[in-house]
Amino acid sequence: MAGDSKFNFAEWLRSATGVFWKDFRSELRTRYALNALVMFVVTTLSIVLFSMTEENVAVDVLAGILWVVIFFSAMSGLSRTFVNEEERGTVMTLHLLASPSAIFFGKLFVNLALVFFLNTLVVVLYLLLINGFAIQSYGIFVLTLLLGSTGLASAATIIAAIIAKANTKGTLYPVLSFPILLPLLLTVMNGTKLATGPASLSDAAVEFRILISYSVVVTAASYLLFEYVWKD
Repeated sequence: MAGDSKFNFAEWLRSATGVFWKDFRSELRTRYALNALVMFVVTTLSIVLFSMTEENVAVDVLAGILWVVIFFSAMSGLSRTFVNEEERGTVMTLHLLASPSAIFFGKLFVNLALVFFLNTLVVVLYLLLINGFAIQSYGIFVLTLLLGSTGLASAATIIAAIIAKANTKGTLYPVLSFPILLPLLLTVMNGTKLATGPASLSDAAVEFRILISYSVVVTAASYLLFEYVWKD
């Protein structure tokens, strides 16, 4: 029995890893999501810079703008997670070669990689280009960024699976994402505000608990629902 469980887990892990590397190599070859993310980040930050010329903007506002840029940048690139499978006609192949849970986690890991890349790019450019935005508590900021990225990738994955068969994919994705991601966005904004001041990790304990709970709940719910979404 133990051998069967180990063999089943090994097969599952191999399938999830195969899905991840398939999408990862495809993205490196086409760079569709990466190009969309980079172009949206550059365009949005340019607009923010032009709009704040010679204006003294409060740090709290700048912390909020940072996550607004991250949210809309993610919406421009992560929606293709399952749409590509529909357009290429590879959905049935995935149905035959991997279990729904392996597909979900393979796609989730791809989105995690994209979100971490996106957030790193946005933060670096934001710190370099936006005057008045400075981080004082890097521990709070890094943890907020990591936990926020995990929750964002998890929610984005299941939403992408839901809208894959819709006719208005581009419009529907941000519309569905916003109410689901609103608690996450409000929490990471509060965490980022704390990071811009002389706060300690204990001061952001409430935000960390909310972010961890959000990521766990959304990932667990997505895992349980994905099989029904994927086979529908």
